[in-house]
Amino acid sequence: MGKHVYLIGICGTAMASLAGMLKQQGYEVTGSDVAAYPPMSDLLRELGITVHEPYAERNLDRRPDLVIVGNAISRGNVELERVMDERIPFTSMASVLHDEFLVSRQPLVVAGTHGKTTTTSMLAWIFETAAQNNPEFAPSFLIGGVAENFGTSFRVRPTMPFILEGDEYDTAFFDKGPKFLHYFPDSAILTHVEFDHADIYADLEAVKTAFKRFVNLVPRRGRLVAYDASENVTECVAKAFCKVERYGLREDSYWRISDLRHEGTSTRWTLWRAGERFAELTLPLAGEYNALNATAAAALSSGQGVSVEAIAKALATFHSVKRRLEVKAVTEGVTIIDDFAHHPTAIRETLRALRESRPRQRLIAVLEPRSNTLRRNVFEGSLVDSLALADRVVIAGVFKSESIPTAERLDPGHVVQGLLSRGISAAVYQDADAIVAALAPELRSGDVVVILSNGGFGGIYQKLPRAITEAAVATRVAMQFS
Repeated sequence: MGKHVYLIGICGTAMASLAGMLKQQGYEVTGSDVAAYPPMSDLLRELGITVHEPYAERNLDRRPDLVIVGNAISRGNVELERVMDERIPFTSMASVLHDEFLVSRQPLVVAGTHGKTTTTSMLAWIFETAAQNNPEFAPSFLIGGVAENFGTSFRVRPTMPFILEGDEYDTAFFDKGPKFLHYFPDSAILTHVEFDHADIYADLEAVKTAFKRFVNLVPRRGRLVAYDASENVTECVAKAFCKVERYGLREDSYWRISDLRHEGTSTRWTLWRAGERFAELTLPLAGEYNALNATAAAALSSGQGVSVEAIAKALATFHSVKRRLEVKAVTEGVTIIDDFAHHPTAIRETLRALRESRPRQRLIAVLEPRSNTLRRNVFEGSLVDSLALADRVVIAGVFKSESIPTAERLDPGHVVQGLLSRGISAAVYQDADAIVAALAPELRSGDVVVILSNGGFGGIYQKLPRAITEAAVATRVAMQFS
């Protein structure tokens, strides 16, 4: 691989992380994107990596030795067209990751429709904690978000464990298979299997086929830790050649959660292994789903030789991931939370966690239909069920709606009507500015606003706190003169 590597679509979570890893290995790294937003734009800036915005042929005037093409890049992109015309060598993120970092290490891969990022972060932190007593456990990792315990989404070390998030999304315009098929795990976690990524998977059967192929990559000597309350997961692991350990809340779970207790923003439970008490665990995060994620991480790390003490210590000191129930601001008594949830199941679990941790506060959900699946109407009914856990719901217009055929496009109005029929206050506003203008004046101290989006959402994270302050000041001034 050449010394100058250029990444088209560098601000994607995995691409930005790979850029940092390559720079850490001594490569000169530059790249481009249509628009950069935190947290990955902050990471690239801190790493001193030049990012060109927007895409332009001139960005490649200084010819790189190799171009890595992000999976969001398709034919017609002006930079990709120049790369192909001039026969500049190009490849995919997943291929470079495998060839440069995984072949000489022990990949431990976390896959599943939901919970990948948080579970990967937990697993990495458990190994990091274990390394305090045994340096051989010190992990390399690649996470689809910024893990707050590390302050980064990646780290590369010479030791064997390499913990990474296995994404089922496609690899590149020239490789439509899932990225995780490039990772060849020694052992793995499978959290959930549900229909998602409607732009690349025709139906649930296609999704299950991808996960079955992933399971088939785990060697006989490896282990597979798999969620036990999903028929889809059961089907996907049925023909595994390795040992399979199921986890969950069922009485017959190999790794069983019992006595689950929610204490404010913390969660406690007893974990059993094969019918014997394994540990009493505490996690400073709310939500049953986070206890399940932590249990999966504990199970896999225990099988790799990590002590019970290190597992318990790591989970008790875990600080979550950026954009996962992240408190962005507390303004005039209003708490504003950012969450990456963009699938009805993830949205439901996020709202459940907030209900459990803040039971007496009014909960307002603000949703941007932005992902390739959520912009489609396949989940209209499920969205109503999930969002009905909030006291008030505000939905933005569909992101880049013109790119989705009308017959396939989500109609936010249908979701709102479904919520109204259940007695839930709900409304649609076209964009972030309209939402801020409508919502800020009605918010009051004690409210919790959770913003659900997998993108920048028009800067709402900065605009809403500012508008709340302005509305409160205006109210106080009006009261002085009334």
